[in-house]
Amino acid sequence: MKKLLTILPIVVLLAVSCDLDRDPYNQISVDELFSDPGSIETATLGNYALLKGDIGFDGWIDDLHRISEYPGDNVALSGGTSDNLFFLYNYQAITTNSRVDRFWRNSYKIIVGCNLMIEKIREGDSPETDQLLGENYYLRALVFFQMGNVFGRPYNQGASNLSIPVKLSSDTDDRPDRNTVQEVYDQVIGDLQKAESLMTINKGASFASKEAAQALLARVYLYMEDNDNAETYADLVINSGEYSLLSTDRFSVMNTLTPTENEEAIFSVTLNSESDLLAPGDNWFTIGSFYATIDGVGWGEMHASRSYLELINKNEEDARRNFIDPDYLLDENGEPIPVVYWVNDDYRYEFRTITETGVETTFEDNGVTYTVESEEVDGRTVYFFNGPNGRQDVTKGFDLQKRNGYPKFYILKASLQQNNLHLWSPTVSRLAEMYLIKAEAFAKKGMDQEALDNVNIIRQRAGIPTYSPGDIPLGKTVLDIVLEERRLELAYEGHRKFDVFRNGRTMDRRYPGTHLNGTNALFEIPPNHPRVVEFIPEQQIILQPSLQQND
Repeated sequence: MKKLLTILPIVVLLAVSCDLDRDPYNQISVDELFSDPGSIETATLGNYALLKGDIGFDGWIDDLHRISEYPGDNVALSGGTSDNLFFLYNYQAITTNSRVDRFWRNSYKIIVGCNLMIEKIREGDSPETDQLLGENYYLRALVFFQMGNVFGRPYNQGASNLSIPVKLSSDTDDRPDRNTVQEVYDQVIGDLQKAESLMTINKGASFASKEAAQALLARVYLYMEDNDNAETYADLVINSGEYSLLSTDRFSVMNTLTPTENEEAIFSVTLNSESDLLAPGDNWFTIGSFYATIDGVGWGEMHASRSYLELINKNEEDARRNFIDPDYLLDENGEPIPVVYWVNDDYRYEFRTITETGVETTFEDNGVTYTVESEEVDGRTVYFFNGPNGRQDVTKGFDLQKRNGYPKFYILKASLQQNNLHLWSPTVSRLAEMYLIKAEAFAKKGMDQEALDNVNIIRQRAGIPTYSPGDIPLGKTVLDIVLEERRLELAYEGHRKFDVFRNGRTMDRRYPGTHLNGTNALFEIPPNHPRVVEFIPEQQIILQPSLQQND
């Protein structure tokens, strides 16, 4: 009697978003499955489906985004929440965080699904089956790599530190203990190089490809500070001819494009309105819904941080400002209200309505009238007033709607795909990152001009002035400039936390937000802080007591 394939519906949760039966394998044996290329493709689609979850949210990519983006310095939460995401945001980690536990479980579901494909697909039968085999190697590498970033310390803090268990079988009883950071990186590199050698068919940015494997290898080598290999693999993608940077105009609306419409998308976890947002309320539970309220839909509670706004606003023409949407407060005539605002010593916003008479701008505070002065600094106008404690720099603009006193600077990068309120296909790799990988690698090799040349490609596309070596501000290095550009370009794509800590830098969160509430608030998080990594979920240690917990 043939062994019936019972593991797939449980472990791979096959392709609920595709035009397939919801349980396509109930009557298919293992032998029959792997003799049919069509069934192999369907099974591989199941592994892709697990990246995004059953209906496009609360899946692997959703939790990864929140785990990697919320601890960064680009975001500011405007209130409390009972969702465990709050513990990701404020670094008060708990061992029972439901989002971290689900990320761990979903990761190993994908890994086991990929392992089954890798065990059963016979290499060399055809380019089509080799392509599918390579896609499974890529997906396994992606999951191992991101798990390692979440649960293992940065590579340069010690390759012998513990990371995650490297599970290489589909046997659910096989439960390896934690491997070292070095062993995880070795496995990721091996998987990606194998994927690169097998994949010869580029099916678009919704699927893994040779170039997707090369792009992830470039990032992996960058994280290892193997700068030569990082540059080499980034160049392979750039020179492949498969991708081109979006024009400035198209880039400014990149969030509205599907991966197939985005010529710089290398690999994205693709969601679409026909299959992933099926119910009217689904828009409330996507990644984008926490960043913005659009047409009354979405929580809009996680806003752009003050430090990110200060950086992006250095150039008013920066196309990346289009991803930030201030929710302006209007007067009784429907007009915005002119104000100046700043952040006080208690990290709270202060707003004052201004009066403009001719060339003079004034406001009143506690019965005292202050005049708003201005000066040119680095080619832009800076505003300030002289108060009781001396000079106070201010932003001159318009009043905003607020939540708990925090102004609503909505983030649109994860919304409005296909004009759907909060639909988005999270980016894994895109061409702009390849130029920034090269820039960082060059900067670390002391090749300053080459680093700036690559930064300037990104700045030119953003529509802002480029750098020459003489333009570097006093006290900054070329590497500082590169990391600033990464912050601007890759914001809200899950890079910032890892960029800060892998470079041995301190996460500076001295800006308004509820991360500063309470007695244990962390204004700065040094790279050696214990909570740079998440706890291993308590439930997993109960199931496998030999797993060693992070400190």
